[in-house]
Amino acid sequence: MSRIGKILLPSMLLMFLIGCGGDGKKQEKTQNKIRVVTTYTALPRTVKSPADNPATPEKEALGKLLFYDPILSGNKDVACTTCHHPDNGYAEFLDISIGPNATGLGTRRKFNASNDIPFVKRNAQTIINSAYNGMDAFGNYEPSEATMFWDDRVKSLEKQALEPIKAFEEMRGHGFAEDSILQIVVDRLKDIPEYQKLFASAFNEPDAVSVINLAKAIAAFERSLVTNNSRFDQYMRGDQEAILISEKEGFELFKSVGCVNCHNGPMFSDYKMHVLGTPINDKLEQPDAGFKDTFAFRTPTLRNLRFTPPYMHNGSLSSLKKVLEFYEDIANGKERNEHVSVQKYDPFVRELDLSVKEMSQIISFLNTLNDTDFDKTIPERVPSGLAVGGNIQ
Repeated sequence: MSRIGKILLPSMLLMFLIGCGGDGKKQEKTQNKIRVVTTYTALPRTVKSPADNPATPEKEALGKLLFYDPILSGNKDVACTTCHHPDNGYAEFLDISIGPNATGLGTRRKFNASNDIPFVKRNAQTIINSAYNGMDAFGNYEPSEATMFWDDRVKSLEKQALEPIKAFEEMRGHGFAEDSILQIVVDRLKDIPEYQKLFASAFNEPDAVSVINLAKAIAAFERSLVTNNSRFDQYMRGDQEAILISEKEGFELFKSVGCVNCHNGPMFSDYKMHVLGTPINDKLEQPDAGFKDTFAFRTPTLRNLRFTPPYMHNGSLSSLKKVLEFYEDIANGKERNEHVSVQKYDPFVRELDLSVKEMSQIISFLNTLNDTDFDKTIPERVPSGLAVGGNIQ
């Protein structure tokens, strides 16, 4: 085997061109294979905040109430937690979400009988560990520039927090314009004395109830939701008994078959866009073309996968086994989406080399990234007096 490496920049990933001996199809797939060499470490024990939004207990407490309060939605029937509930690991077990004019939680959520609001077109990612979004292979990240959403359309949790409120099918609903809903929500909050006091305590400034501070409070709460002590983290910190031998073997396979090319670093994501040709979700009237209409979507983290099925940007794959089978298909040149030809696949797709036996071992390893130690408490009430979490009963 020969390797040629070239360091581009100290902060860039180190790339290797690998040629392997052997015969037949295996040789064909492993010759000239580009691999990303990365550093796997435990997640940091602490979380960074933007310079203009340092974390405080008062902000986090206010942000939590806002997260559960449906007063943030146009028709006061949807809260942030409607699609990101702690019982579901701050995600939900639906393929794509259901926003306004609906009732129920998770898989029980249904649109009301008279409805013309569409499904949310993408799968709800977990809020857990979003504080670390954008982290590179060496653990570096800048919270004010952290990538958000499947299409990377905004940076930072502060900006992310406002987008669902503005979106028609997520929280805004009928009767409210996108360019005015945020101020309408702020005016509602100003009319509630308890929120006036909470904002004043959290921000210690005149007229503290504002769009900017609304975003900062929710972001501060979301940054408090981290799971940085999974069995894998314990293993990375030196506890050799934290994961089983079979799981260690799965980790090595995870790296050798090519998963590492996109799922690298402490968050197991390169936070880049990749075209995979994921199967379409038939609930959507139009296929989701993703980032700049290229059918590219951001690499998700692999942490806490037990909380995030079904998988992919549109929830079209119901299990980790189906996800790995999908990768096997596209690596072998099969098309699973009529709108995405093989020629458009990300180059890393062609580097994958999976077998059925390897799939089970890799899944075994992925289970070491689960961590159930996060805040699951739910407020007994919210200052608006509305139903906690919106219409989820």
